[in-house]
Amino acid sequence: MPVIVVLELKAKPGTGDNAVPFFKQILPDTRSYDGCISVEFIQNQDDPDTLIAYERWETREHYEKYFKWRTESGTLTPLGPLVEGPPSIRYFNITDA
Repeated sequence: MPVIVVLELKAKPGTGDNAVPFFKQILPDTRSYDGCISVEFIQNQDDPDTLIAYERWETREHYEKYFKWRTESGTLTPLGPLVEGPPSIRYFNITDA
């Protein structure tokens, strides 16, 4: 069953717009990664420093493998100066409601 992954980042004050091009650059690799169904990167209208990757993956294990690859490859290192702390990552099941 597919899983929804919500990754939320809080950019440092006034830097949310600077983080968007970084994700525009790396998300094509995410979208083509094994198990990725879709990814949307969204920015809060009222607080542009709040950024969310809304992702759909075949399984949680697919996502965890992907995130491990991103972390170990160093791809996320340039993001460090732009964000306040680690991301919040939440996993959701799709219901039949």
